[in-house]
Amino acid sequence: MTVTSVMSTVETATILVVDDDDAVRTMLSRALTAEGFAVEVAADGDAARSALANQEPDLVVLDLTLPSEDGLDILAGLRETSDVPVILLTGRGAEHDRILGLKLGADDYLVKPFSPGELAARISSVLRRTRRSAVAAPTVLDFGTLRIELETREVEVHGAKVDFTAKEFDLLAYLAGSPRQVFAREQLLQQVWDSSSDWQDSATVTEHVRRLRRKIEDNPDEPRWIKTVRGVGYRFEP
Repeated sequence: MTVTSVMSTVETATILVVDDDDAVRTMLSRALTAEGFAVEVAADGDAARSALANQEPDLVVLDLTLPSEDGLDILAGLRETSDVPVILLTGRGAEHDRILGLKLGADDYLVKPFSPGELAARISSVLRRTRRSAVAAPTVLDFGTLRIELETREVEVHGAKVDFTAKEFDLLAYLAGSPRQVFAREQLLQQVWDSSSDWQDSATVTEHVRRLRRKIEDNPDEPRWIKTVRGVGYRFEP
């Protein structure tokens, strides 16, 4: 893929892990250090704010269930002064909190239980996305036979322009902007539609993917660009 912009690589990044569970902090610290990250830890909101005041990390991993202060309150306070990327850690039954967290400015979330490897992959993806935006937002995503013009919202397939609805374009640009990252339908509803499965059927995503495939794939029944990850969702294959 060729991106028409100045891109920076994801260098060694400092991650602040905020979680009240000693075992979780230790586990994540070891796992993320092994992945090449520098890791700081905090057990509560006060310790997190102190760490953020001393030197802002490159990304915060924030557990929403803290003993003395709600993680969403910490996130809301953080967003008043900082745009540091935040990944939320939430419980399975806390969908309302996940939605509110995204609305308050979280960049991603993981539902417990999760693997340290999955968290490391999400961290790398968020850092690439946010650092790329901070340096220079790409204006063109060029995959050879598929070219996406982000500023003019135009798409070319084999050199010919193809018409898209506004939401079809938004979905394609979102998927193509994070190649190989797997997105659940619920995530796409939240990020592209600013909605959730509580208010909108996730079949909406399925239908839009079907339409995209009809427009960009040589063979929609055997897609080359937008792959289905069975039981999870979709990914864009560059």
